[in-house]
Amino acid sequence: MSRENTNESGVPAHVAIVMDGNGRWARARGKARNAGHRAGVRATRQIVEACVERDIRYLTLFAFSSENWKRPPTEVRLLMRLFLEALQREVAELHKNDVRLRFMGDRSLLPDDLVRQMNDSEQLTSGNSGLQLNVAVSYGGRWDIVNAARSLAGAVSDGTLTPAEIDEDQFARALSLGGVPDPDLFIRTGGEKRISNFLLWNLAYAEFYFSNALWPDFDAQALDEAIDDYLSRQRRFGRTAEQVNAG
Repeated sequence: MSRENTNESGVPAHVAIVMDGNGRWARARGKARNAGHRAGVRATRQIVEACVERDIRYLTLFAFSSENWKRPPTEVRLLMRLFLEALQREVAELHKNDVRLRFMGDRSLLPDDLVRQMNDSEQLTSGNSGLQLNVAVSYGGRWDIVNAARSLAGAVSDGTLTPAEIDEDQFARALSLGGVPDPDLFIRTGGEKRISNFLLWNLAYAEFYFSNALWPDFDAQALDEAIDDYLSRQRRFGRTAEQVNAG
């Protein structure tokens, strides 16, 4: 995949976000964690709208990690219900605004009604040509890499691929984001400075931005601050600054 994906306007073509801080947002206000998750859904809607307005072509959101299954069962059930409700409520509006919806992760662990809604939402929006919204649910970067390796091994085993044909591009196409340019800008909210097993392969050359804002407080202005920081950097991809400046 091409590493230089910035739009002509300078805005990153692909933004990936770890949406962190819902629980702490609720706790700071003396509310239950579910209030934070619901506020996080509202923030997500604002950021999707902001990305459409800024002509960002791809937005990838980390909604629920493979490690999040370790959370208390009551919270997991609530999150699954929130995902389902949000999809049922938002998909028509996303479709109206030409957004293409795509889900990444291990669907075998998800409730059947949620998987059906995910499939229906992907099918409904599959012909749209605006923002592609990738939502990672039951996703982990290591799972993604192992899954890709398993897929390629199967192709070698059945004779449709030889080991010599496996290169970086071939491997990238087998990942969940296959066919999508790698993220230019990675954002994590909530003040933590780690990627938490998110897009381990695809973030190799992304610019990282860590915001102290808790996810429910992360708005269009905060997104613009992250983009401004991104625009202040020189992306060299292994070259020297002199080489980049020379074009």
